[in-house]
Amino acid sequence: MIMLALSGSARSNGALNAGYFCFQALLHAYDAAFQKKRPMLAVQVLVTGFLRSVFVFIPFFAFQAYGYLNICLHGNMEELRPWCKSKVPLLYGFIQSHYWGVGFLRYFQVKQLPNFLLASPVLSLAVYSIVHYTKMLRQLFESNSIHELIVATVEGRSIEAYKSSDVDTVLKSKVSTNVTNKAQGIAVAKRRKSVATETDSNDQIIEVNKDVCPIVVLPFILHLAFMTFTAFFVMHVQVSTRFLSASPPIYWAASHILVSPSSSKRWGNIICAYFIAYILLGSLLFSNFYPFT
Repeated sequence: MIMLALSGSARSNGALNAGYFCFQALLHAYDAAFQKKRPMLAVQVLVTGFLRSVFVFIPFFAFQAYGYLNICLHGNMEELRPWCKSKVPLLYGFIQSHYWGVGFLRYFQVKQLPNFLLASPVLSLAVYSIVHYTKMLRQLFESNSIHELIVATVEGRSIEAYKSSDVDTVLKSKVSTNVTNKAQGIAVAKRRKSVATETDSNDQIIEVNKDVCPIVVLPFILHLAFMTFTAFFVMHVQVSTRFLSASPPIYWAASHILVSPSSSKRWGNIICAYFIAYILLGSLLFSNFYPFT
């Protein structure tokens, strides 16, 4: 909680991390109310989750309050800035809009086309990861009831099932020889057998197959979807590369493409080349004030 709050003090979008506490609180509150039949525990969980989320937002609120006190209250009342008169006076939002031209569709100009092309690789990967994991989550919801998924997630059983699935194998493995693949297949089969033996059929909530992913992936996808929408339609699009680089689903999707048998090897090489170019070329250009972010 403290680390996420510190991230919000460095960048305003760090406050979005409060959503993970909200999601966790909702899962545990549902489990306490409907599975354990303890409504007071559910209320306690919700209050705790709310307080944690507010704590993550404190740096953002503190910056707005600092600006309002120094500029709007202690400043010259005859020269109040327009944002001081707003119902919700947000200093940062005014600076972005007034000085940087940030706003919905305001960056959609012909002269900004090179910047859209610069951001297209990471935006494409972000959209792919959102679509890919949304399909997996939809299959998960269609094959299991919401109640069972929540209970299994809180108890940790969905994570154990996920660890024995092909998805986990894909994300952890590297491109290797057929012999290694065969050995991995045997190991996966053994893990599946172990999970099936140790868990009753009634307790095995999530079916193990190649399209399984845990419900805990959902807040990551929602977070990435919001950031991708903001980066493309609202912000200066060229900052999308570093803006979205903090989102785990992008790297999950990239690794999936690299090792998936159904994916073209050329796409895997392109992704590797892009990441290497971003590290080497991007560091050189950005430090010399060139538009590569």
